[in-house]
Amino acid sequence: KSGLDPGGAWHAWGMACLKAGNLNSAREKFNRCLKPPMDLNQLNHGSRLVQDVIQYLESTVKPVLIADEDYFATLRELEATVRTRSLSLEMMCEGKIQHNSYYQECLFYLHSYGTNLAIISFYMRHDCMREALLHLLNKESPSEVFIEGIFIPSYESGKLHMLENLLETIDPGLESWGVYLIAACKYLQRKNYYHILYELQQFMKDHVRAAMTCIRFFTHGAKSYTELGGKQTWLLKIKDHLKVYLQEVSRSSGRKKMAFTFRKKMSATDVSRHINTVDLQMEVTKFLHQCESSGASQMTDSSLPTLFGNNNMKMDVACKVILEGKNIEEGFGIAFRVLQDFQLEATEVYSKVAKQLVKQQKYSEIRQLLKCVNESGVAAKNDGDNIILNCLNEFKNIPAEDLDNLIQDMDSDENKIQAYMMCNKLRSAYLVSVRQEKARAVQLVQHVRQLAEGSGDDVVKAICAQWL
Repeated sequence: KSGLDPGGAWHAWGMACLKAGNLNSAREKFNRCLKPPMDLNQLNHGSRLVQDVIQYLESTVKPVLIADEDYFATLRELEATVRTRSLSLEMMCEGKIQHNSYYQECLFYLHSYGTNLAIISFYMRHDCMREALLHLLNKESPSEVFIEGIFIPSYESGKLHMLENLLETIDPGLESWGVYLIAACKYLQRKNYYHILYELQQFMKDHVRAAMTCIRFFTHGAKSYTELGGKQTWLLKIKDHLKVYLQEVSRSSGRKKMAFTFRKKMSATDVSRHINTVDLQMEVTKFLHQCESSGASQMTDSSLPTLFGNNNMKMDVACKVILEGKNIEEGFGIAFRVLQDFQLEATEVYSKVAKQLVKQQKYSEIRQLLKCVNESGVAAKNDGDNIILNCLNEFKNIPAEDLDNLIQDMDSDENKIQAYMMCNKLRSAYLVSVRQEKARAVQLVQHVRQLAEGSGDDVVKAICAQWL
C-alpha cells in the first residue's frame, strides 16, 4: 500500500528461512529480490545481498557427509543437494564441497546471482583451484578475473607451483592460458615483483623475456663495476636462455608454425647479436672490476653504464673502458670492439675521452689516444685532428708547451692554423699560413690580420701587413 520496495523484506524473510534451515523456502524468497549481474565479468563479487547469503552459508557449514552418513541428513538437505548437484556437475570438487549441502547451496546462489569472480574466489577459498581454472576457461573470462581471483591468491598463499602444475595438467602446451599468463607477467612487472616474474617466465618457457628479466637483475641498483662483478652469474643465465631459445627455434622450424604463439619471438640473427653483447659485457665487467679493485678507477658517475642501454650509454661504456685502464692503450682494444660491434660514432667517443683527459691534466695520454686511433686501421684521415679541434674549448687551461705539442701532432696544416686561431696563438697561425701556396696563404694571412686587429695584437698585425 505504501509503495515501498519489497526487496528488503523478501531478503530478510529469505535470511530467516536460511537460519531456520529451510533451504528451499529461502531460495523462493531470494528469487524475488536477487538479480543476476548485468556483466558476469565485472571485477567484484556481485551485490551485497548475494554476498550476505554466501557469507552466512559458509559460516554455518554443517559437517554432514551425505555419502557416508545419510541418517544425519534431513530430508530438506537431501532435496537441496539433489537440486543443486546438477548445476555444477561438470566441474565438481572432491571433498567437502561435493558432499555438503550448504556448500552446494552456495554454488546455487553463486551460479544464479554471482559474478564469475565470485564463483572463482569461492572455489579458491575452498582449495578447489582446478575448478576455478576450468570455470575461467569455460566462461572465457577476461585476464583481470584470472589475476584477481586466481593468480594473486595463489602467489600470496605460496601456491604458485601448484597453480603452474594445474595449468600444465589442463593444457600441456599452455596455449589456452597464453593470454592469462602474459597478463600475469605484465601485472608482476607493474608491481616490480621481478623474482616471481622470472619464475613464471621460466615456467612458460618464454626464454627471450626471461633473458630480459635477467638483464634487469644484472643492472638494477648496481653503483659500481665491483658490484656488477659479483652479479656475473646473471650474464651466464642470459646466455643460457638465449641459447635454449635458438635450439627450440631450430627444432621447430621444420614443424608447423603453430607453437609458441604467446612467447616472445626474435630472429636468430638478433639472438646471436644479443649473445655477442653479453660476451662483450662480460669482458667489460671483468676489465672494469679489475680497474676498480686496483684503485685505478678515476670516474665517479652517478649512473652506471652497461651495453644493455641505448647508444649513448654504450658510448659511455667505451669512454669508461678507455679512461679507467692503467693507460689509454690497456682499455682501447675492448672499447674499439664496442664501437665496432654497435657501429657507434667513434670520433665523438674519442673527443669525450680527450676532454676528460684534459680535466685530469693527462696531456701526454691525449697523444697516446691519438696514436691508438691512428693505428686502429679504420680512422679517417682527419680523425685525430678533429679530436683535438673538438676539444679546443677545454684547452684554455693547458700549459703552452703541451698545447703546442698537441697542435704540432696534427696532420693537416689547415687544421693547425684553425687550432692556433682558436687558441689565440696568432703568431704561430701566421707562421704556418705563409708556408701554404700563394693564393691560399694570402687568404689565411688576411684572416690572421683581422683577428690580430680585433684582439689588439699590433705586432702580429704589423707582420701580416708587411707580408701582404
